[in-house]
Amino acid sequence: MNTKYIFVTGGVVSGLGKGITAASLGRLLKARGFRVAAQKLDPYINVDPGTMSPYQHGEVFVTEDGAETDLDLGHYERFIDENLNQFSNLTTGKVYWNVLQKERRGEYLGETVQVIPHITNEIKGFIYSVQKKTDADVVITEIGGTTGDMESQPFLEAIRQVGHEVGRQNCLFIHVTLVPYLESSKEHKSKPTQHSVKELQSFGIMPDMIIARCNHPIEPGVLKKIALFCNVKEDCVIQNLTLPVLYEAPLMLEKAGFAEIVMRELSMEPSIPCDLAEWRTMVERIKRCDRTVRIALVGKYVQLQDSYLSVAEALKHGGWCNGVKVEIDWVDSEQLAAGNAAGRLREAAGIIVPGGFGDRGIEGMILAARYAREHKTPYFGICLGMQIAAIEFARNVLHYSDANSAEFDPESAHRVIDLLPDQQGNLPKGGTMRLGAYPCKIKEGTVLAHSYQADRVQERHRHRYEFNNSFRPAFIQHGMVFCGLSPDEHLVEAMELSDAAFYLGVQYHPEFKSRPNKPHPLFRRFIAAASNYDAQSREKTAQN
Repeated sequence: MNTKYIFVTGGVVSGLGKGITAASLGRLLKARGFRVAAQKLDPYINVDPGTMSPYQHGEVFVTEDGAETDLDLGHYERFIDENLNQFSNLTTGKVYWNVLQKERRGEYLGETVQVIPHITNEIKGFIYSVQKKTDADVVITEIGGTTGDMESQPFLEAIRQVGHEVGRQNCLFIHVTLVPYLESSKEHKSKPTQHSVKELQSFGIMPDMIIARCNHPIEPGVLKKIALFCNVKEDCVIQNLTLPVLYEAPLMLEKAGFAEIVMRELSMEPSIPCDLAEWRTMVERIKRCDRTVRIALVGKYVQLQDSYLSVAEALKHGGWCNGVKVEIDWVDSEQLAAGNAAGRLREAAGIIVPGGFGDRGIEGMILAARYAREHKTPYFGICLGMQIAAIEFARNVLHYSDANSAEFDPESAHRVIDLLPDQQGNLPKGGTMRLGAYPCKIKEGTVLAHSYQADRVQERHRHRYEFNNSFRPAFIQHGMVFCGLSPDEHLVEAMELSDAAFYLGVQYHPEFKSRPNKPHPLFRRFIAAASNYDAQSREKTAQN
């Protein structure tokens, strides 16, 4: 079978869920035996999201090979359950960077470098490269932004050319648009979709399918009208209704015949019958969860919850496998102080401190770590969260009052967190951290070992600072266990308190490898500990 290329564009407004649509289709095709690769093309000029503000962009998702990518790639991995790579995310900045580097090296042999063909060729080469890297049967490519955006034009021209080069029998264009519902007249309006498709057609792209995003079920007549005015087959207009459980989306789209229509349009024959039994069982298990466990997520970017998207999803995964719903209490670490921390965190069955950069809100996180340690509340520190636990322990157990990280106070005499040996000096911000998957050797008999049921794992990193090894003896003497180390035992990968049911910090980002049907072991164990803590607290309250 020739490789099939599926392009997902969006219209009317951004944030419609193109990524969920693409990821759901990937899951449905994989369930039929196809090898699927997914990628995202983003029109912003940043080389990658690594240096972008979480308030503007949300989280940075890190792949196994260390690429800093768009958060939609997290959806792809969670839905399709395939590890993505550096060819899975491309930005305008990276395109121009590559083209200018080639021009400087003389690779264009003196040609005048232009948007067409040089920029578009670079984009096309990237699209084709993901197939070569993964040997995929189907490449699903999402185009970021909204049709009509000035910055998206080179990407649209590139995918138009791909359709011409591979042949329309091997290429499918799917357009995701908003179909708004007017409360005043109690009806859906198709005109925004018509205008969006007209805009897309002006770039020479004729959509084969339209996915209509909506909050209310769309009347059949409106779907037929969209098909007629947008020149697509009637069954190629499919509604994508907002659902209470995100992971129901593939099942809803399967019921609508999404994958079957895609295969028909691309002349694809599945190698196995569609098997979504595991996915259906997972969704049914989610719906059966009738008990809620409250987790305080203490961070500095909580105003935009997408900044911690993978953490939030991994917490939910860990809850569902324990038969509970996780209610996340978003705690702004800047608002925590000595006078209010106990009252703010008292209702939490568990406390998680995720990653972050910079010194803003750090003292509030330290208070959260101290509260968890002193009250035996399950604590999970991720990346910065592990470093916070180390600073808190050094200040309040070892009594190093000025203990800190070199990132926050380079003049501290007790920098329990410091730069990596090869990170000394004035390095540029982008792409210079410890990125991607690294091995971790696990100490026997620890919570970490019981969680993983393994003595060695690979986890993804995104950080620049490490635990300062000169403080290891003092930490060990006072009850801290360094339960995860690099294979050469030089770098601390994880640490836990010996007298706590769950007080664990890890230098890596386990949330990136959690799946709804395969929860990450650490999140599963953390929520189990929090659920047990919650049950015990309720029992004590009832007795009193």
